[in-house]
Amino acid sequence: MKKFISILLILFSISSMSSQVIYEEFASSKLGEKRQIKIQLPRGYENDTDKSYPLFIVLDGDYLFEAVAGNVDYYSYWEDMPEAVVVGIKQVGYRDSDTMYSGQNSLPIEGGADFFEFIGMELIPSLISNYRLEDFRVIVGHGETANFLNYYLLKDRPVFQGYIAISPDLAPDVNTYLSERLPKFETKLFYYLATGTNDRKSVIRDSEALNTTFTALDNKNILYNYDNFEGATHYNAPAHAIPKALESIFYVFQPISKDEYKDTILKLESSPVEYLVEKYQTIQELFGIDKQILINDFKAISAAIEKTEQFKYYEDLGKLARKQYPDTLLGNYYLARFYEETGEPKKAMKTYKSAYILEEIAGITKDLMLEKADEIKADFGY
Repeated sequence: MKKFISILLILFSISSMSSQVIYEEFASSKLGEKRQIKIQLPRGYENDTDKSYPLFIVLDGDYLFEAVAGNVDYYSYWEDMPEAVVVGIKQVGYRDSDTMYSGQNSLPIEGGADFFEFIGMELIPSLISNYRLEDFRVIVGHGETANFLNYYLLKDRPVFQGYIAISPDLAPDVNTYLSERLPKFETKLFYYLATGTNDRKSVIRDSEALNTTFTALDNKNILYNYDNFEGATHYNAPAHAIPKALESIFYVFQPISKDEYKDTILKLESSPVEYLVEKYQTIQELFGIDKQILINDFKAISAAIEKTEQFKYYEDLGKLARKQYPDTLLGNYYLARFYEETGEPKKAMKTYKSAYILEEIAGITKDLMLEKADEIKADFGY
């Protein structure tokens, strides 16, 4: 069933995105030739000229581009990840040269070294000049290109912050290099690794070894996830892995889930409002996106306050809601609940009565606010 859903997501997205894709030839001095690239811009790119976007670089763009671009479009539509610019590099006829490495030290040589510099020194700077991009970048590869993307991790200042390695066919020394480099990372790194139980034996072996390296790390800057999909082969593993990778990398960007509410927020010993603020500060720091706090997330924090009867936190929630949604009833409702539950009924009544000048939102109506005010009036005889 999961396999069917993953394939359905890809097919749905491919059918809806064709008008958004740009095909270009990129003249590279590093490669000494032109390369074909595909670029998918977000749906609202032309209309919202003040907005910038994360960047995905997709290796094996001949067949991986549509899968990645389709899922990015789908997940961003439902606000489970930010909208992003997706760029695929076609490698048919060049793949062996592009992924060439030394048999002595496993590092890129000849065409592999040229391709490495092409991406970091030509393609990305050109994309930054021509499109509105944030600093957050993700690279995606499969098989030999999933090995290749690891070379960017060996640089002191990697150009990518996110890595999606699907069924990697690793060079002999890459795992050793990573085991030495990863403990030293001082910035946030997202790494997603996937394979399938019916993958090539060598790929399974390499993936298990790489997983051992990552799971042994004691570095909070590295956010890592690994999936070994039951029944997946080398060639259909991307259909399983890409949706899971996006969910993994952009977990903090997603609305508060039932599990997050139950397992984290309800168990907090500190303020749930601070948790909410920190969640969105993290989004800003990681992805460079100043995201408005979702109504869903305000409702989750409000529900937690009611559930735990920590009504004092309604004051901060109300002030935050007023900043985020100043023309609506949201902030006034939470502040009124604060006054009501902390022994200031007259202030609560007045705050509820302010409903007539503000907009209704999230099931909080003017009638509800006035009814709450009338209840206080009747109870206290004001």
